Amino acid sequence: MEGMTYYGALLVIAIFIFSMLRTNHGGMALIGLLLGVYIVYSHETGHTATEFKNDMVQKIDEEAPDFSYNKDREEGKKAIRGEE
Repeated sequence: MEGMTYYGALLVIAIFIFSMLRTNHGGMALIGLLLGVYIVYSHETGHTATEFKNDMVQKIDEEAPDFSYNKDREEGKKAIRGEE
């Protein structure tokens, strides 16, 4: 996040957490706190959830190059029915 957007997002989350704690909504305050931690972590390290997801998808694609969802699904249905 660039410039004041980063600080603005943290301020909004801090106000959200404060208001949730004042109204006894601890679960929502915890969710807000986790969101704030994620924003700070991704800003400081440069790692994001999207980057993690893309890495996992790439690794799966490399490990299973001939996997075809439709073909394997049809073969699975035939095996369940006892067809060859």
